Amino acid sequence: MEVAKLTDVTRIYKIGEVETRALNGVSITINDGEFTSLVGPSGSGKTTLLQLIGCLDQPTSGKVVIAGQETTGLSRNQRADLRKGTIGFVFQFFALIPTLTAYENVEMPLLLNGRNAAQRRQRVMELLASVGMTDRANNRPDQLSGGQQQRVAVARALATDPKLILADEPTANLDTENGEQVMEIMKKLNKDTGTTFVFATHDPRVIKYASRVVTLQDGLIVKDSDGNGKS
Repeated sequence: MEVAKLTDVTRIYKIGEVETRALNGVSITINDGEFTSLVGPSGSGKTTLLQLIGCLDQPTSGKVVIAGQETTGLSRNQRADLRKGTIGFVFQFFALIPTLTAYENVEMPLLLNGRNAAQRRQRVMELLASVGMTDRANNRPDQLSGGQQQRVAVARALATDPKLILADEPTANLDTENGEQVMEIMKKLNKDTGTTFVFATHDPRVIKYASRVVTLQDGLIVKDSDGNGKS
């Protein structure tokens, strides 16, 4: 089943009289359960593509369908509602709320979605256990290592049981050991839950875990292969 489908999508940014074509007629389908890397040099369009899949931006032209719903005609609030129930995000800089504990950071999306206290506690503890952070539940982000913060961020992204997790350079601020631990956790969660993961990255540590690698260059998809390099 398709989680995301983009058809002939372009994205043009204008600054004064200058136009930059970040995407130039991209078509891609992401299916349930994929573990996909979007790769390419800086300026290739991979982050723009991730933003369109995440309903954080809209295309200049073309069609974007997420979880069966076309997004190109939706208002900002309608896109926010779609994200809230369908998409989780993992960011390069973790984006945890510094005044909240690990538990409270993971709980936040459940509060926003109106889950009751018992449901929230059960879900948060399940997720912290799944990323090996139960013993750090009461620690604030400044009491956690970078790798631990990213594990909490992964748990938070999964809180509402989204169909799709999007990650932008998820290991860029982690050392090799922590980066690989985070990738192992996400790969296991992908296998155990069937949640679709899509990453924008240039990090070989991420690429080697992907079951599908989509390479962009100059706003175009130039290669689309599985993890063994088969086109």
